[in-house]
Amino acid sequence: MQTPVLKYLQGYPLDVLQQVSHMQQQDKLGTWLTNKYAQTHSVRTDRALHDYVQELKKEHLRGADPLSKVAFDSKLHVVKNALGTHTSISRVQGSQLKSKREIRVASLFKDTPAEFLKMIVVHELAHLREREHDKAFYKLCTYMEPAYHQLEFEVRVYLTHLESGAHRLWSSGFDAAKKD
Repeated sequence: MQTPVLKYLQGYPLDVLQQVSHMQQQDKLGTWLTNKYAQTHSVRTDRALHDYVQELKKEHLRGADPLSKVAFDSKLHVVKNALGTHTSISRVQGSQLKSKREIRVASLFKDTPAEFLKMIVVHELAHLREREHDKAFYKLCTYMEPAYHQLEFEVRVYLTHLESGAHRLWSSGFDAAKKD
């Protein structure tokens, strides 16, 4: 059997790709996800996101550099493989080098389950300590969120669902079970 082309799931085993492809052909990805995650989170504003990120940072990365900005970003586009970004900008101020760090999360994640938002935030927070996507990086991600790898897979399944032209599964303040 030919390997299905699922761009967000490249690198996963063939049997997993085939299962996802089969569910996609039967239009069951959305049902699978909404059965697992019925509700969205309550983080709706940049201020609420900032507080949420700061709380996770305080809990897991106390000694990490401070963040100067945390925001949802409508310009981040999943097609460019950017679900979130972490940037560090250094500027010379007099005789000192000042560093500003920012985390931006794609606006798509305003209307997803809390677990999806946490996975994205954990990923970006891990970049405060580990720049590369290597073993140490993923170890830090799983320290902050033990189900990190499963959640990353499910986010990728959701992106696959959206890419197929399907509608978003969750919306602000609504329970997915109450839709339709």
